[in-house]
Amino acid sequence: MRKYDEDYKREAVKKIHDGQSVASVARERGVAESLLHNWKRQAVETSSASEREVLALKQRIRELEMEREILRKAALIFGRSA
Repeated sequence: MRKYDEDYKREAVKKIHDGQSVASVARERGVAESLLHNWKRQAVETSSASEREVLALKQRIRELEMEREILRKAALIFGRSA
């Protein structure tokens, strides 16, 4: 079994927290998705309350950006048919 240093794990988890999918980071890094999920869980468990809040807010921003994009596309579609 291969050992990964903490910097390697931290960089991989940071990419996930910055919005890159677990699958794409796994392919890029050559590690199993389940291993990345474990690293991500461990990072969240050992982070401070303010770091967890920042992660939650980043996730919410990504969700809102996706919702806005869906609504923008829907407005264009319905605007054309009217």
